[in-house]
Amino acid sequence: MKEDIRVDKRLLESFHLMWDHFPECVQLTDKSFLVLAVNPAAGAIGREAGMTCAKHGPSEGHKGCKAQKTIKEHRATWTAIPPAQEGKLGTVVFWLPIDGYPDYYLHFGVGSGKDYIETEE
Repeated sequence: MKEDIRVDKRLLESFHLMWDHFPECVQLTDKSFLVLAVNPAAGAIGREAGMTCAKHGPSEGHKGCKAQKTIKEHRATWTAIPPAQEGKLGTVVFWLPIDGYPDYYLHFGVGSGKDYIETEE
């Protein structure tokens, strides 16, 4: 799935320093939905650099994507997804622009990969 991806080395180092220990899936993506880097949690579910974000998982999971809005407006966007079961937490999905890299954004969700009620640390 990997192709010849050229990304500023400092940006990749920063991504991994900040996100490799985050317990949820995080990816660095460009405006064409090319995944440039993933943290280990994202790698564990099959995401990898070089893939197209929008082609991973079922298409209905990409409805409501705010990536283009984030790129265009250069501001954080998010959407809240209600919990699937009562007594569980919902998920908040984020798209964050990156200063100095107008064509890139971070994409992740909180509550999508970990049950924080059941696995308190």
